[in-house]
Amino acid sequence: MSGSGPLAGMKVIELAHIMAGPVCGLMLADMGADVIKVEKPDGDDSRRFLPPSIQGESAAYMMMNRNKRGVALNLKDAQAVAVLHRLLEEADVVIENYRLGTMERLGLGYDALRAINPRLIYCEISGFGRTGPYAERGGFDLIAQGMSGLMSITGEGPGRPPVKTGPPVSDITAGIVAAMGVSAAYAHMLQTGQGQRVDTSLFEAAITQTYWQSAIAFATGIAPGPMGSAHPINAPYQAFQTADGWINVGAANQRNWLRFLDVIGAPELNDDPRFGSNHDRMEHLAELAEILTGHLRHETSQVWLNRMEAAGLPAGPVLDILEMQADPQTRARGMIAEVDHPVAGPVRTLGHPINFSETPATIRRAAPLLGQHSREVLLEAGYEAAAIDAMVACGAVIAA
Repeated sequence: MSGSGPLAGMKVIELAHIMAGPVCGLMLADMGADVIKVEKPDGDDSRRFLPPSIQGESAAYMMMNRNKRGVALNLKDAQAVAVLHRLLEEADVVIENYRLGTMERLGLGYDALRAINPRLIYCEISGFGRTGPYAERGGFDLIAQGMSGLMSITGEGPGRPPVKTGPPVSDITAGIVAAMGVSAAYAHMLQTGQGQRVDTSLFEAAITQTYWQSAIAFATGIAPGPMGSAHPINAPYQAFQTADGWINVGAANQRNWLRFLDVIGAPELNDDPRFGSNHDRMEHLAELAEILTGHLRHETSQVWLNRMEAAGLPAGPVLDILEMQADPQTRARGMIAEVDHPVAGPVRTLGHPINFSETPATIRRAAPLLGQHSREVLLEAGYEAAAIDAMVACGAVIAA
């Protein structure tokens, strides 16, 4: 069940677990790459992220590992290391997120593999990168969010406790950034035949989320703080309470500001010296939000959204996850897909976020059972069935 997307023909060995590395593999697999996920004998730790489960299978694991084939190896066994070595000799890409030095101890470091496979793209995703004073530290999303500054700008306002973003944004961003790096390195390899090392981290991925706030800090020497849903540069651009819920309004330039005032029936606010320009509105943001909320609380969210859409004003509801999944735009863009899992049955998953006109990404297979494709992959690598049986019997290879 090979892919037909823009990366069809790319062979990837994923030596990664839980989130950032699997996100990278997921992105590549959706775009057509043959991603072979290599797990330890008891599987990726996310297999035990329970609840929730579907027929005993971890929902978290199934979300992150669809479209991949699964092999399980006991890398404490020399035979299993030799199997992995053979797989990497023929691969285009390896994704790994082990602690610094682990791959080298297994004889699978970048220099060793480059000597036998000069075309190999060696993608490393770590907590802080492979260089610098923190290179040996382990990495977790929460720690990266704190050290990148993200938690200092997330939350309701000054003086409140630090807040992490709802999703593990440094993990997810690191995986997406790594997939972008792998794709760029793959294009270079196809042109030159030369592989290279691709090194990114949760720390750097989280830092990229601070573009606006870092720009402010560079320009002013002042560290911005949390602003709730408000924008650090433009106003009004935030969530407002209505008679029955919340809506987001993006009246972030002067034209949209005037449209907004027309919609809510308050054109006189533009003559108020506190609100005439964006600079003025930012200087008096708390007062502005209080006044606008007073107007918006008189009607329901849907009434306001209808009026704003008719006026061409950017606005939208604040949906929960189930509402987002049911939204017609979510469905129209293919962001909800379904795959058949051998144990869990039909399983819904998120779609791929990039649409290609000629080489569409596809959701082809469910996440693998532990060792589901071990025999299949080893046969493709040239092992005889009897040799595979022997390695399964001794525990070097785990086969479902």
